[in-house]
Amino acid sequence: MADNTFTTRIIDITTGSTQTVYDLTEECAAFLRDVAAGRDGLLNVFTPHATAGLAVIETGAGSDHDLLAALGDLLPADDRWRHRHGTPGHGRDHVLPALVPPHATLPVVGGELELGTWQSVVLVDTNVDNPERKVRLSFLG
Repeated sequence: MADNTFTTRIIDITTGSTQTVYDLTEECAAFLRDVAAGRDGLLNVFTPHATAGLAVIETGAGSDHDLLAALGDLLPADDRWRHRHGTPGHGRDHVLPALVPPHATLPVVGGELELGTWQSVVLVDTNVDNPERKVRLSFLG
């Protein structure tokens, strides 16, 4: 039996100046191709930002836009927030990680991410003031 190994990499993501659901699935798969070598284990995805989160959802069929619309309903960009620097309503961006956490841990089987047919790993970013994000991918296997 091989010893467990831990490998990590930071990727830079440009989310731009609009709210976005950025699909990370291919970056996760590429990382695992480089480091997993056919092993089983866990992929942890983490973003070290106070105003972004990670989710596993369907993309490309409107669900990503639906997620942003639902977050807009739950966390409107208005003046109700006590945290008031940045663009109007920016305080809501600091509440986002309580609903869409900044981490996800996913199974890896045979060196590949075990996602359902329609599932994708995404970075959810409602903060239009910070277009540059970092995401840490870590494999334990």
